Amino acid sequence: MNWQETVNFDLWGNSSSQYAWVLVIFIGLMILFKVFSSVVLSKLRKASEQTETDIDDFLITLVKHIKPPFYFVVSFLISVQFLSLSEIIEAIIFGSFVIIVVIQIVLTLQKVIDYIIKKRLLKPGEDFDPDEEAIIRLAGNVSKAAVWIFGGLMVLSNIGVDVTSLIAGLGIGGVALAFAFKSVLEDVFASFSIFVDKPFRIGDFIGVSDKEQGIVEKIGIKSTRLRTIEGHELVMANKALTDSALMNYRSKGERKVSFMLGVTYETSLEKLKKIPGLISDIVEKNPNTKPVRVVFKQYADSSLNFEVVFAIDLKGGVNRFYVQNDVNYEIFEVFQRENIDFAYPTQTLFVQKNQTN
Repeated sequence: MNWQETVNFDLWGNSSSQYAWVLVIFIGLMILFKVFSSVVLSKLRKASEQTETDIDDFLITLVKHIKPPFYFVVSFLISVQFLSLSEIIEAIIFGSFVIIVVIQIVLTLQKVIDYIIKKRLLKPGEDFDPDEEAIIRLAGNVSKAAVWIFGGLMVLSNIGVDVTSLIAGLGIGGVALAFAFKSVLEDVFASFSIFVDKPFRIGDFIGVSDKEQGIVEKIGIKSTRLRTIEGHELVMANKALTDSALMNYRSKGERKVSFMLGVTYETSLEKLKKIPGLISDIVEKNPNTKPVRVVFKQYADSSLNFEVVFAIDLKGGVNRFYVQNDVNYEIFEVFQRENIDFAYPTQTLFVQKNQTN
């Protein structure tokens, strides 16, 4: 056999020249992809130097994240189109191509999800407690799992597997699991609702009734823990909180206190007019309080009632009950000094004497 016969051969129905062209095309495509990747990275780097946003830096990361096997498989699939191959080999090549491409897409989407989570957690001007961070990361993991499941179904569909019956079977199993874990899933979805809508945060004083209220200490995946006025821990299901008419007493880190204060009808007009100023001075002198309003509210059956409203600054772990206690003592002391009498339930009986001629 001479060199010409060695060079000119047929293998699996394809001539040596065809294989040579395939090799040239394959090498050319690999070089083209490499050049394209370098050019794109260079453009993105120049753009990132002129902008303050980190989106272009993220795009650079995505381009770098494209693995060499992806370029190899794409180049190989395009080049072998010039060859005559059996159906089995074509199916193997196409299946490998689909798997590599889907894996690359899924990995890229994972990077996008991680970027979104990172941006959400590192959002300037907002502090995250560990429970909120856990909810965000749980949502990210669920999203990644969904992407992998969708990618797996795409691969199976492209290699000839009937995914319709598979999805139907998974749907029946999913319904059964949903019924089995109905209450748990409801609380989990409620936790997402609490995180997105933010009806309350850690440190807020909330309540759904007179007995079920307290300071929020922890927002979990299934339940929220409150610290009641008595100091007990109250654990409430997240769904119970989202389904109820919730009262949130938060107001810029403050808690407003409101009560009625009654004095006797024998109090003079001069002293009545002094009462709002006296109480406002007491509230202003306390470092943890500020007045909202003190007004002569009503004529009651046995008292002249003043409505007193003031705000307590809860920052720094201030206990509102001790603050209110101090204010009440001060009011009592000032009223004694000013000879202003507190009213209490009384009844006055007027007797008219009948005069006889």
